[in-house]
Amino acid sequence: MDPIIGARLQILSELSDRLATRREALVAAATQDIGTPCRCANMEVDLAVQHLKTMAMEVPYVEGKAPYGTVADILPYDAPPVVLAWVGGAAILGGNRFRFSCSSQTPRTARLLAEAVAPFPCFEAVTGMDNRLFGEQCIADPQVRVMLISGGGAVGDTFARAAHSFDKLFFGGPSGLPPLILFRDAPLEVAVPTLVRLAFLNGGQYCTTIKRAYIHRDIYEQARQMILERMPEIKVGVPMDPNTWIGPIKVERTRKLVDRALDALKEPRFLVPPRREGEWQGPFLVETPEPPNLELFGPFLALVPTPSDEAAVAEVLKSRYPFSVSFFGTPPPGARKTLSQTFGMVFDHPDFLFVPLRLPFGGKGESGWILERQNGGLVKRDGAFIYSAELVRG
Repeated sequence: MDPIIGARLQILSELSDRLATRREALVAAATQDIGTPCRCANMEVDLAVQHLKTMAMEVPYVEGKAPYGTVADILPYDAPPVVLAWVGGAAILGGNRFRFSCSSQTPRTARLLAEAVAPFPCFEAVTGMDNRLFGEQCIADPQVRVMLISGGGAVGDTFARAAHSFDKLFFGGPSGLPPLILFRDAPLEVAVPTLVRLAFLNGGQYCTTIKRAYIHRDIYEQARQMILERMPEIKVGVPMDPNTWIGPIKVERTRKLVDRALDALKEPRFLVPPRREGEWQGPFLVETPEPPNLELFGPFLALVPTPSDEAAVAEVLKSRYPFSVSFFGTPPPGARKTLSQTFGMVFDHPDFLFVPLRLPFGGKGESGWILERQNGGLVKRDGAFIYSAELVRG
């Protein structure tokens, strides 16, 4: 192996160890910052530590390639240790410098991540700075050649106007209401537990959590009953309780998105008593013929009976934010190809709670894009990608 790449892998391995030694503090910070249940916070640290330890798997993406320079990222409030490992690990492996700021919602986590990266000059943690100012400084800094941002469409529009300042600009937009389809022959004994957990993990505060389930009418009653039987395990409680799935929803913007979605429901029938008491929200399990087609974070799952498998596919293809779609059972002819052409990610019988970090990741359309400088102009593209392959030239 190239000794330079070997040295980069050593840095990432040491960072993995430093995150591991801060596990208890990182978990406590996540519970205090945004109410992340400790089961989820522990999972996030595990994912970050393991990913950094195994970065040698991604060496083929960067061998023989050149770095961009400085890669900058505003880490989202959900799973910042994961994003640090995922994006930061890829940036460093490719020979870049990685500058990052954390969400204003996660000040305790930001301090701990800054401590973790402090010994490594290739990392620059910016703490205590408003993210708007951080973004403005990155736009003005000629050393920052790649910028990664996430948020609502207005955030993407703001940075798109400044895209000429970078060689590559990544925008992770809203995931909307990621759908899951239960086709007529779906194995419910496997699909239902996965659906319930993917919907309410961390109170639905990951971009990949399921928000809509389209269920063939022939299996709808059985599936609904099985879902209701699983709901008692979805405990709303204090974050440090290992049995908690939904902690306090501390981010005000998230609560407003939930309120907007609930107000937009058509003919809703709540299947469990909905809790709406300040930071204590959900779980919202509702039957509706037409879920709202908008941006949403939070503990929400809409069940939609469909007359046929083809009708279910037709409904999800209308998604305003074609980020990801999952399914169980056998899709009708041609559906798999159509879904892949429309959505950034298609998960066939998913068996995970958190999308594996080495799968291609990203949405299409309003759910995410990349602006890249080519031949003096900017080219826009979308779809799933691998960070290590994207954060090097050539």
